[in-house]
Amino acid sequence: MRTAHVTAVDAKDRQEKARLLRELHRPGDPLVLANAWDAASARLVAAAGARAVATASAGVCWSLGSPDGGGADRDEVLARTAQVVRAVGLPVTADLEAGYAETAAGVGGSVTALLATGAVGVNLEDEERTAEDAAERIAAARAAADAAGVPAFVNARTDVFLRGLGAPEGRLDEAVRRLRAYVAAGADGVFVPGVADRATIAALVAAVPAPLNVLAGPGSPSVAELAELGVARISLGPGLFKAAYAAVRRAAEEVYGTGTYAALDGGLTYPELNELSRQRP
Repeated sequence: MRTAHVTAVDAKDRQEKARLLRELHRPGDPLVLANAWDAASARLVAAAGARAVATASAGVCWSLGSPDGGGADRDEVLARTAQVVRAVGLPVTADLEAGYAETAAGVGGSVTALLATGAVGVNLEDEERTAEDAAERIAAARAAADAAGVPAFVNARTDVFLRGLGAPEGRLDEAVRRLRAYVAAGADGVFVPGVADRATIAALVAAVPAPLNVLAGPGSPSVAELAELGVARISLGPGLFKAAYAAVRRAAEEVYGTGTYAALDGGLTYPELNELSRQRP
């Protein structure tokens, strides 16, 4: 993937946005991320009051016609990230799944390429790797950001709860063990999707010395309730994408089924979307 030359002004802007992203991770006053997947969704999220914009790997992958979970082309994902960065004037953090690389060195290369798009944060997940392997990949990401001169926010995700790894009674301890190792390797924050009960969230906040990110959706505690528990970051993941494409399916099934158009009611107007596309940060 070709990237534009980064000027001194660009470098200063990236550093300022990276610092802002770090400052926004405050336990008790969480950064709320309604994850986007393209320029239009990023602008809508920004207009709604977002303080930063995040991509969700699933939404980006699906919009590119690829499955989530390693099915997307890295350069296509980076190109989409660059579009999101250009669309908004806010700090952008991108989900790179497991780094789109087989090795830790490859993860470092992906992070270097990501930062060249103007993004100032990255999510990296451990999938079912050993904690040691995943920590090595986090360390490579940290080293790549340091080498680029960008204090990027590295958010380390464990899938212990999301994938249901191990016996239920041992998952909290295993997640804590992994997350502590990732923080020691250079992670700035930790992400634990798949948890919604207050006791587990509170235990994670207390046990891991880093800002905690949780995945929220229907049935999750509210933003205010998560703030009270000490959560520092709340993500919607692919939630917006799923809602948007459910609307597409409803409208398409209606027109091909009954031949009517009621599902189109309430959509954004042509002038609204056209004006949205004209906006520049």
